Amino acid sequence: MSDIVGIGPNQFVHVLNVTTSITSLEIGPKTLVLQINELLTVGPLPCVVVPPGHYCIVKDPIRKYELGKPCQLRHGHFEVRFHKEPFALYPGESLVDAEDFTKSCAGKEKTYLPAIKTLPVVKAHHALLVMARVDHDDGGEQRKAGDTWHVEGPVTYKPTAEVEIVSVIKPHVINYGQALRIQAKQDFIDRNDVQRVTGEEWLVKKPGAYLPGVYEQIVQVLNSYTLTQEDALHLRATQKFTDALGIDRLAGEEWLLTCDQTESYIPDVGVKVLKEIKKTVLEKNEYCVVVNPVKDGHCMLGQQELREGITNFFLHPGEKLLQGIQKTFILMEDQALVVQAQDEFTDTSTSVMKKRHAGDRWLIRGPCTYVPPIQVKIIKKPDGSMVRSAIALRENEGIYIRHLQTGRVRAIMGPQSYLLQEYEELWQKELTPLLEDLLRHGGGQGGSNIRKMAYFESSIEPSLSGNKTRDKTKVVTYRCPGNTAVQVYNYEKKTARVVFGPNMVLLGPDENFNILSLSAGKPKKENALKTICLMLGPDFMSDSIEVETSDHARLRIFLAFNNHFEFTHGILEEELKIFSVPDFIGFACKQVGSRIRGVVAQTPFDTFHRYSAKIIREAIFGVDKKGKIGAKLKFDVNGLCVTNIDIQSIEPVDTHMRDSLMKSVQMAIEISTKSIEATAFHEARRIEQEARGLLERQKILNEQAAERSRNELYELKAVTAAVESTGQAKAEAQARAEKLLIEGRSEIEVARLKAHAEEIEANTELESLEETRAAELAYKSHQIELEVNKSRDLVDIEVSQFSEMINALGANTVAEIAKAGPQQQVDLLKGLGIESTLIMSGDSPLNLFNVAQGLVGNGLNN
Repeated sequence: MSDIVGIGPNQFVHVLNVTTSITSLEIGPKTLVLQINELLTVGPLPCVVVPPGHYCIVKDPIRKYELGKPCQLRHGHFEVRFHKEPFALYPGESLVDAEDFTKSCAGKEKTYLPAIKTLPVVKAHHALLVMARVDHDDGGEQRKAGDTWHVEGPVTYKPTAEVEIVSVIKPHVINYGQALRIQAKQDFIDRNDVQRVTGEEWLVKKPGAYLPGVYEQIVQVLNSYTLTQEDALHLRATQKFTDALGIDRLAGEEWLLTCDQTESYIPDVGVKVLKEIKKTVLEKNEYCVVVNPVKDGHCMLGQQELREGITNFFLHPGEKLLQGIQKTFILMEDQALVVQAQDEFTDTSTSVMKKRHAGDRWLIRGPCTYVPPIQVKIIKKPDGSMVRSAIALRENEGIYIRHLQTGRVRAIMGPQSYLLQEYEELWQKELTPLLEDLLRHGGGQGGSNIRKMAYFESSIEPSLSGNKTRDKTKVVTYRCPGNTAVQVYNYEKKTARVVFGPNMVLLGPDENFNILSLSAGKPKKENALKTICLMLGPDFMSDSIEVETSDHARLRIFLAFNNHFEFTHGILEEELKIFSVPDFIGFACKQVGSRIRGVVAQTPFDTFHRYSAKIIREAIFGVDKKGKIGAKLKFDVNGLCVTNIDIQSIEPVDTHMRDSLMKSVQMAIEISTKSIEATAFHEARRIEQEARGLLERQKILNEQAAERSRNELYELKAVTAAVESTGQAKAEAQARAEKLLIEGRSEIEVARLKAHAEEIEANTELESLEETRAAELAYKSHQIELEVNKSRDLVDIEVSQFSEMINALGANTVAEIAKAGPQQQVDLLKGLGIESTLIMSGDSPLNLFNVAQGLVGNGLNN
């Protein structure tokens, strides 16, 4: 290391005297020659420059510095320094947040940048939260270590060594309709001189910027509730307090706040908003029942209150609507309500007051408007509706009604309009699934091939067609077809009655149809047809039976016989007699078949084949003493009569016999068929020859017409070729001339467009060049003008600075400087903050030596 150290202006070094162990500070500009016992420890380093509006903190500042003497450092202390002359750090001093210059001297110009801090500027409505490091006196106020307070703006805060900046406090803006909920961190007196205790909460509602205090904590920003004629608040007190209206509230108390008390409400501390309440509006013909109504500020638990429209109200805490808002019952002339008293009261709904007891049931008839009192319950119908309307019944239509007290069921028939009484209800008559299906199909059920199903088509009820369901409360009806009978049995009286068609059968509450199970088909099958009506006839039955002759020839006979019932109308015994045999069809077919089989079994095949009709008729109707065949066969058990027999066919049961008969029939048919085929063949040949002749003649006519058309075609081709050759030559000549004309015009147009394009390019280049020259000229002019303004401003600044400096020094100071020696002059001017280069420079306008001497000389001469 060299023993000569060059210290520049505003630089310093620390030199250690190893003999005395004292480190001294040397400040430039100078050239320092180190002695044998001296050692350079720090530097050269630039002096610390604090710009205006900045500060730095010096750690362990020196108490008093004397060159060559031991100095005392205030260890653990800090010193804040603001804008002034550049200063050097004495041995042992350091800047807070600065780099350790004893370890690295690289980038000396950046060594102190982290330590130079801008003075905190506290904006309006802002504050700095500061804390005392040590006990000190702050402008007459004693601060203890750890105390915190606010420095409110607008102000530029100058930090001190005893105070530490904790944070910047921003204000909270309270808008209209808002409030801040504040909580005290500890006991203190707020800015309104109100004593606050730890944990206490209060509201700040004044609009504007609010700066929370040191011991204040913002818990929540509350928005106000706007109360209108339609809105209210349901509030609950969480602690005991006095609200804004001066009312004492106990913890847990609930109340209603409406717009009549305040238009805008911010919940106080200790108040919880449970919910917003909408006004309940009852229009005309509306009512409601309020449970637990509030009267005189007290909730009447367990009680109810009836309120009718037109009105409106808010539900107080504890109140609720029973079944919501309900419509007033507007009863027409044919409507009524069944009501029941739940408690004893005096009924004033009618013109005559009447005392009602609990459990009483009565009918409210229309026309009227009815609002049920709270002691009355509306009895609902089974379908859930309340209003009973009169049931209109046409002729042959009725309903089943059951009396609730006696249990008796009766049928009400039309034509009339019937309104159920208070102890009456509609009764549903249940039928078996089979009977339900029979009624849906007109009274009969069976295969589609059964002929008797046509009887029931006219009796199908339109209301039950398809998959429609029968109304079980209506009287069961059945359209009994003509010439039929229906048996109805009454299970209560254990009697039966017969209804003859065409007629409408109406079932009483205890009546039901007698279902018949008849045989059907060929041969007859039991239970093939279910029906509720019996065909009286005249009708016919058809059946197929097998018989065997005396010579064991088995035959199948298809026959039909007419039948009808014979009885006397008006005599119940004879009318019921026709239903004594449930399956009268099977019974009659079996009786007729047994008679035929008995007679045929005694007759040979040849005889039966010749006289089959006579034998069968004699077997069925019998022969009197005179040998005459009887007219009818009557069954006394049910009055059924068979009057005529029709033998449809007789065929052998044996397959060989049936095949032989079939072959003979087929041979006869084949002979007849071949004769017809031969006749048809000859007729077809004749027609074919005539058609062939007509075809040849038409061909000749067509060829003649074709030759004529071909001749005309050749003539037209010749004419077309001549026209085509002439037209082609003319068209080529015209096309050639137009081509030359178009080419000439195109070349002229191209030349004109090229000239126009070159003219545009030349004009564009000229305009661009003019704009470039104009821009350059404007730029140069502006630059020269800026240089002139700069020079003028510099001259004005120098003149102003010199004048202000002279005015600041004063005549006496200048005179003293002139009288002092050169070294003292330099020191004095340095103390005034004037750089040594300006002082010593001979050509500088600030060479104050010459100026001072000149001023002094001029003053003396004057």
